[in-house]
Amino acid sequence: DLLLSNSCIPFLGSTEGLDFRTLLLDEERGRLLIGAKDHIFLLNLVDLNKNVKKIYWPAAKEKVELCKLAGKDAHTECANFIRVLQSYNRTHVYVCGTGAFHPLCGYIELG
Repeated sequence: DLLLSNSCIPFLGSTEGLDFRTLLLDEERGRLLIGAKDHIFLLNLVDLNKNVKKIYWPAAKEKVELCKLAGKDAHTECANFIRVLQSYNRTHVYVCGTGAFHPLCGYIELG
């Protein structure tokens, strides 16, 4: 119904089935951060498909191999699923991912 009424703009930036998991709305700067499988997207709230920025952040290859050796599915479990996006201060966002069952966290500078 929303598409038919022109009441929304779909995000066309990813047709890769990235399994979106977490969102962080930055109203002050008019941005939306999306955590997905091995990726973090930074979108413009006015037009989701304009100037899309993407960070590729996969799990380390050795962690993926350990995950597969543990019997986990390589495509649905052995990746870096971004689970935490939290504003840290005016310039940085704290981000954490599963890291193929070896969690890792870091900071993203929003410049």
